[in-house]
Amino acid sequence: MNIHEYQAKQLLKDHGVPVPNGYPATTTTEVDQAIAMLDSEQAIVVKAQIHAGGRGKGTFTDGYKGGVKVVDGPEAARQAAGSMLGNTLVTAQTGPAGRKVQTLYLTEACDIDHEYYLAVVLDRETAQAVIIASTEGGMDIEAVADQTPDKIIRVPVSPATGLRPHHCRRVAFALGFAGEQIKAFSKVLAGLYRLFWEKNAMLVEINPLITTPAGDIVALDAKVSFDSNALFKHPDIVELRDLNEEDSKEVEASEFNLSYIALDGNIACLVNGAGLAMATMDIIKSCGGEPANFLDVGGGADEEQVTAAFKIILSDPNVEGILVNIFGGIMKCDIIARGIVAAARNVELTVPLVVRLEGTNVEAGKKILEDSGVALTPADSLAQAAEIITSQVKDA
Repeated sequence: MNIHEYQAKQLLKDHGVPVPNGYPATTTTEVDQAIAMLDSEQAIVVKAQIHAGGRGKGTFTDGYKGGVKVVDGPEAARQAAGSMLGNTLVTAQTGPAGRKVQTLYLTEACDIDHEYYLAVVLDRETAQAVIIASTEGGMDIEAVADQTPDKIIRVPVSPATGLRPHHCRRVAFALGFAGEQIKAFSKVLAGLYRLFWEKNAMLVEINPLITTPAGDIVALDAKVSFDSNALFKHPDIVELRDLNEEDSKEVEASEFNLSYIALDGNIACLVNGAGLAMATMDIIKSCGGEPANFLDVGGGADEEQVTAAFKIILSDPNVEGILVNIFGGIMKCDIIARGIVAAARNVELTVPLVVRLEGTNVEAGKKILEDSGVALTPADSLAQAAEIITSQVKDA
């Protein structure tokens, strides 16, 4: 789960990390209130709040340039806010459709002496946290890693020991800090790691982390994402979820305990088991098709969940065919077959449907499908099912 910058900044502040003063706003009235609470003699930064990077280089659909503006004075801040709020921002990460800006973050500007990159991220291969830092902050860290990998600092942190002072000193020295700045940086890194560990985060990132001409260290921007499987332990984090920033189909799927991710293709997949779902998408690609989604109904889905899955699939206007691939183990084939029949009748199926069943009660499941009268094509193997559905979609 991702959160907005202003929410991430508040979490960092709660964990002892210095951040500039700033206030979120969702209406023009709140914009005025935020401006009134900021120092009018300082420059003000107006930031569009969407779950995507590249905001500063983005363009709004009406031609207004930039989702991050540094302006002088209250009136300029109001004008920038008026141009952004309710407008749609397109960045390199949003795709051409862009994201509607429904929240702004107005914050005081800071004088910058140098920009750094700092993050704590989960390394799945080693099952531990890794501190990633660079003297090249404010840039695309992937580009830095590709073009100047020697400027990337990586320090693993064992979950058995947690963050220790030597980790902080190692990163501080590598970034070129000295004297009192080492203590200040260590405090920032300690807060960053504590947030990562206590809230089951996948990533806690500050880019840029800056030093001011006075030598202060400040988090100028922040990005935090959390492990969705651990959210049940953190109701305070769940409250930060912005459903407007998520795909409506994925939100609906989560309400039925379905694992759904929308893709760009036109052949929908309904599968039980994540590994089988990945294999199904791969074989669709190998047959010349394009998967429209990842959808794992799990091992214990019932008719209601299968019906919900079909409705979610068909709410995608790009879907031109459906491939159901079920291996009956915990979830028996006859149960999934009844769900398929009920779903096909409830949603008024208008696209080709190919069903491959295998496993427990497979013959009973095939019999239910055969007697249902539903327009579908059975398949005996995954390869055959993929070939049939890609062919039917192309013919259509």
